[in-house]
Amino acid sequence: MDYYETLGVAKTASSEEIKKAYRKLALKYHPDKNPGDKKAEDKFKEISEAYAVLSDAEKRKQYDAFGSDGFRQRYSQEDIFRNFDLGDILRQFGFGGTGGRFHGNVNMGGMNGGQFSFFQNAGGHPGGGHGGFQKGEDLNSRITVNLEDVLRGAECNISLRHGSQTHNVAVKIPKGIEAGKKLRLGGQGNPSPYGGPAGDLYLQVEIALHPVFKREGDDLVVAKSISFSDACLGCSIEVESLEKKKFKIKVPSFSGNGTRLRIKGFGMPTGPDGPRGDLYVQIEVTVPKTLSDQQRDLVEQLRQNGL
Repeated sequence: MDYYETLGVAKTASSEEIKKAYRKLALKYHPDKNPGDKKAEDKFKEISEAYAVLSDAEKRKQYDAFGSDGFRQRYSQEDIFRNFDLGDILRQFGFGGTGGRFHGNVNMGGMNGGQFSFFQNAGGHPGGGHGGFQKGEDLNSRITVNLEDVLRGAECNISLRHGSQTHNVAVKIPKGIEAGKKLRLGGQGNPSPYGGPAGDLYLQVEIALHPVFKREGDDLVVAKSISFSDACLGCSIEVESLEKKKFKIKVPSFSGNGTRLRIKGFGMPTGPDGPRGDLYVQIEVTVPKTLSDQQRDLVEQLRQNGL
């Protein structure tokens, strides 16, 4: 979002021109004048954010220096609206206050999905009269876990940064959680700049690739290579589960490439308290890269006998 374009002013506009442009647009898009009009409400949020930045000399200087994207990397939604009293500004424009033209509450949703609210009552103070303060901006991030964490459940620590402050937070990984699910950490989002509760942090779970096992829903698959002769005649192989339990299983004769053998109940848990899926051993028949003279003669004999 280009703040100058949003207010319809040039980058060289004076503070008085910016103020005049905002007043005109606020009069047009104020939610009390457009009840139930979501587009007007969103537009009001945009022009108010633009004015919060361009009416502040230091924020405007930073915006001009770094551009829209660079500015947003340096300023959170909380930073943008810090020391910006919407109620007082609108009263200066003749909105709200005793005998004012507009009143009621104006819900200022953060432009990145956050929730910032400015409430105006007859006295013009944020938070009065119409439902109290809303929470701060929710944050979204990712957390990567391994299959062992999903199998047993786990607790890990992550570092969170709020402004200049950094602190560690414990995150519980539920047994059986699937990739793409989100974990909610209540109160770990951005603080409300107007006295309300902090927002929440949502962590999207990503599961790291495992060097041995592949997850398919609640089942696990492990590949095991056997020779052509073992595939033809049958053999026994040793398999280890994700939790290191060892099994000796029989591979039937004439097992083709891709054959799966099931070990019941040694897959992934179906939720924190549910049963486990199964472990499948997938047979891969190997083809040698080289043959000794004796092996070549034997293979040639097999070919002559129809194999």
